[in-house]
Amino acid sequence: MSAMTDAGLAGARERWVSTGGVELCVAELGDTDRPTVVLVHGYPDSKEVWSQVAEQLASRFHVVLYDVRGHGRSTAPRPLRGGFTLEKLTDDFLAVVDAVSPDRPVHLVGHDWGSVQGWEFATVARTEGRIASFTSMSGPSLDHFGHWIKKRMARPTPRRAAQLLNQGAKSWYVYMLHTPVLPELAWRGPLGKRWPKLLQRVEGIPAGDYPTASLPSDAAHGAWLYRDNVRPRLRRPRADAYAHVPVQLITPTGDAFLSERLYDEVELWAPDLVRRTLPAKHWVPRTRPDQLAAWITEFVTAREEPAARTPEQRAPGKYADRFGGQLVLVTGAASGIGRATAFAFAEAGARVVCVDRDADGAARTADMARLVGAPQAWGEGVDVSDEQAMEKLAEKVASEYGIVDVLVNNAGIGLSGPFLDTTSEDWKKVLDVNLWGVIHGCRLFGRQMAERGQGGHIVNTASAAAYLPSRTLPAYSTSKAAVLMLSECLRAELASKSIGVSAICPGIVNTNITATSRFAGVDEAEEKRRQQKSSRLYGLRNFPPEKVADAILLAVVKNQAVVPVTPESKGALWMSRFAPGTLRRIARLEPRL
Repeated sequence: MSAMTDAGLAGARERWVSTGGVELCVAELGDTDRPTVVLVHGYPDSKEVWSQVAEQLASRFHVVLYDVRGHGRSTAPRPLRGGFTLEKLTDDFLAVVDAVSPDRPVHLVGHDWGSVQGWEFATVARTEGRIASFTSMSGPSLDHFGHWIKKRMARPTPRRAAQLLNQGAKSWYVYMLHTPVLPELAWRGPLGKRWPKLLQRVEGIPAGDYPTASLPSDAAHGAWLYRDNVRPRLRRPRADAYAHVPVQLITPTGDAFLSERLYDEVELWAPDLVRRTLPAKHWVPRTRPDQLAAWITEFVTAREEPAARTPEQRAPGKYADRFGGQLVLVTGAASGIGRATAFAFAEAGARVVCVDRDADGAARTADMARLVGAPQAWGEGVDVSDEQAMEKLAEKVASEYGIVDVLVNNAGIGLSGPFLDTTSEDWKKVLDVNLWGVIHGCRLFGRQMAERGQGGHIVNTASAAAYLPSRTLPAYSTSKAAVLMLSECLRAELASKSIGVSAICPGIVNTNITATSRFAGVDEAEEKRRQQKSSRLYGLRNFPPEKVADAILLAVVKNQAVVPVTPESKGALWMSRFAPGTLRRIARLEPRL
């Protein structure tokens, strides 16, 4: 083992560890007195795939990365055949751990084949006491995979057959890598040259950002990971492959190589399990480093500091695996749908920024959000129609809380009355809040999401009035129709940046919007009477805002485009598409208020 020198990772210290006839290149960042996090890369990567995650973790932990044998700057075994078995990879891991953290167990993180190795390390007896926790992403245990296959073949059903066929199709590259010689020729030839552009087109990783120059030889050597391990383990999976450490499983929902169904029974093998899902493709260390760093930090800290409350402990709500630790901003959060949405994200373990022109109401929502599960929540008094105020809010949120992962543009006001009785001032007020408020939010926070380059989601609250013409709601319906179309346009534009956009269209929901809605063309007394009557009607309908909040979270999880919520909203959307003439005739009827 040589003295440490500067490595390719910025600010890293480099050392060499000898094991099993190979020399492993090890890089370290951060204070060695802090808990050690070991990052293990996959195929056909080198340790540099972790550079962005490692730099963020280094402020809190002692971070260790190493090139797996035959990859990066580590030497390859001779001969290659039989030199990449999981047993020898376990020897390598223990040699690295003994060198960098001889007295304390380490927190293991693996991606792709690094995760496949990690499952081996976390389940074999000889590593007990050397690992404190394991975070897995995009790489199953070969033993668990083998049992998964055997179970579906022993008791076939149409669903299980479909799962096998789906994963079989995703695993096409595994068959190719078992072909003698050809994979090596391809990687050292045209495939190796074209790989960076393929990653850019398929995964959105900027060309030149990754991989390193050693890719052709890394990929050629790494083919033996598959040849030495896949067939033997799938044929004879270990029966005792139970994790002896806490496991955090992060599953990218858009992984082109691994089905989410592979992990359906992982709880049987990992009793102390925390699940996370991420709307991303395979190479999450490059495309979602911020989120990975946050989740790894939370998981490691919870194991190092048992008294610390972690999102998975605090957040019993639905979708906690998806939103735990994420930053969500909700406008119009002082009451109604906005408040219910803030609470729903809080219950899922998200950090929540509650925005409303009623500053006291926003603060109360934030206080209650912390009580129901949010690890952090803040109230901000801002009028969404004020562009300068929204710009200041965006700057403050980015600098003090972080880049928003989910934006919910929910703030809105109601206005009823015939078009000819609606003044230009009435139009300005409703458009300023209902439309321009959404535009300001999308432009400011959407730009921050896009510049970060790690995806996100925007939810805009429209209305069934967006596609339901009414003689009494011309201004309100116009504003909401504009929000709906804006959402559709943004969805098309931002898809390439992995930013989803959803338009939520509630119908008659029991909120206080009716009590504050204005009625054009009537005096103050008549307006008050109509507000009270509308409130009673909405109260009798009694569709709670919590159901709209549930629909909002589901829309983000499934990346839905247009989401009608109430039965009347769903019916109106159907009629707008298939019976628009009927809707137009209904619109002529004069409501009695």
